[in-house]
Amino acid sequence: MHTPVEVEVLIGGKAQRGWTHYDIDSDLFIPADAYRMSLSKTRMVLPPEVKEGAAVEVRLVREGTSTTVLSGSLDDRELDVHKNGQDLQLSGRDGAGVLLDCSTPILSMRQLSLGDVVAKIVRPLGVTRIRIDAENKILREKVNLEPGDTAWDSLRRAAEANGLWPWFDPDGTLVVGRPRYDLPPVATLVLNSDGKGNNVERLSERRSISERYSEVTVLGQAHAGGTGGGERSGRNNVRAKVRDDGMTVYRPKVVVDHEAINEEVARARGRKIISDARLRGYTLTATVLGHYTEDGVAWMPGQRISVKSEPHGIDGIYFLTGRRFTSNKRVGTTTTLTMKEDGVWLLDAHPSNRKHRRGKNSLPGRVVDLTGGSS
Repeated sequence: MHTPVEVEVLIGGKAQRGWTHYDIDSDLFIPADAYRMSLSKTRMVLPPEVKEGAAVEVRLVREGTSTTVLSGSLDDRELDVHKNGQDLQLSGRDGAGVLLDCSTPILSMRQLSLGDVVAKIVRPLGVTRIRIDAENKILREKVNLEPGDTAWDSLRRAAEANGLWPWFDPDGTLVVGRPRYDLPPVATLVLNSDGKGNNVERLSERRSISERYSEVTVLGQAHAGGTGGGERSGRNNVRAKVRDDGMTVYRPKVVVDHEAINEEVARARGRKIISDARLRGYTLTATVLGHYTEDGVAWMPGQRISVKSEPHGIDGIYFLTGRRFTSNKRVGTTTTLTMKEDGVWLLDAHPSNRKHRRGKNSLPGRVVDLTGGSS
């Protein structure tokens, strides 16, 4: 039996519950978490604080305890007045919304840590809570942020160059870090053919071989390493091969990457291609009642889940990459969980600039700039 859950939206110090419908989505692979709420009443008076651009906090309320699931702003407000009453619709996104919409500040700085780079990108747009979850915060020799780049694109490139990924925690903190595969599973989902012990309303497994490769060969080129000529003046035989042990069909892929200046970088690039292909090739989607695990933990991306399904022949641990809270009169209160293979999403440090760089700053583990401009 699931304990009733209410969704509370806090705007300008005023809280509203009793929403007719809501949809609250969070996905590690989609830059901005989003919400959409609707409320129908015979008559309502909107507080002046409910206007576009206002700060918003979305909470789950259960047994008198509230859990923040999204902090962001109000993008759209629509009030429809008709003869039968009034319908209000509110929608918005978390802190990534403004980074997606707005351009990167124009600046060029030297000797910046990763934290400094991130702060220079996001703080002018109002993002002040930042956490870098990384052991090594690599120094940058030079950072150029050009007009036309969105703040999110610049942030993502800076993170990926360090083998990291950006996302926003529910409390509004921008996190630049890695997935945690060492955390214990938060729940066990069960689907038995006889229906006994089931706690899943629906479970869908999608497998695809499209864009999957049995092996990836990365070809690169080393830059000049001396004045004596010969191989050290620039090698074009940098080569690394990475295999996907999960593939039973021979499907080779050859990639030419001018950023792969040695075998280590080329191998990292190959691992990333294999990882991305496996992520696209497998998805496990579950629908469960309520918004909490049986232990009272709210579902959120980054969790690990044990799944046991007789019909699918599944018994293993999966990584939760996305979850969607929904409620309406037709289906009630449910959560859709999107899962990927555990440990597959890899974040090897690798430059992802749009132009080929030359010169001393193009060294393994270092990035000249965030936009691909040459120094």
